[in-house]
Amino acid sequence: MSVASILADKGRDIVTATGDETVADICRVLTEHRIGAILITGSDGRIDGILSERDIVKACAAHGPDALKSKAAELMTRDVITVTPDDAIGTVMERMTSGRFRHMPVLKDGAVIGVISIGDVVKHRIAQAEREAEEMRSYIATA
Repeated sequence: MSVASILADKGRDIVTATGDETVADICRVLTEHRIGAILITGSDGRIDGILSERDIVKACAAHGPDALKSKAAELMTRDVITVTPDDAIGTVMERMTSGRFRHMPVLKDGAVIGVISIGDVVKHRIAQAEREAEEMRSYIATA
């Protein structure tokens, strides 16, 4: 199974912000869309970084409420690891686990076509395991 199968199930909605937006504004967007991270993009639409709930919590712990006045560009992770639709689910899980992050943009021909989370990956793997178990039960019942 590949990343494309996850996107086919969850959709390809992409929420972005600019690096000039405040962290408080980003928090409102994250809450409104019920997401855990947001892509920070430049005027050309390319990814400049990603800002996650974890990044915001770390900044608040270090700087208190003033962290919410910071610009997204000040707190975002700049070195964004991405995947392609053809990448295997196992590869994605390995990258997320070793990198200790939970969100990955999906790129095709250099353009963002979606974002997947570890929750999406786990949900997909569970559904796959349940399908396989049902197929085994059906096979055994007909044998």
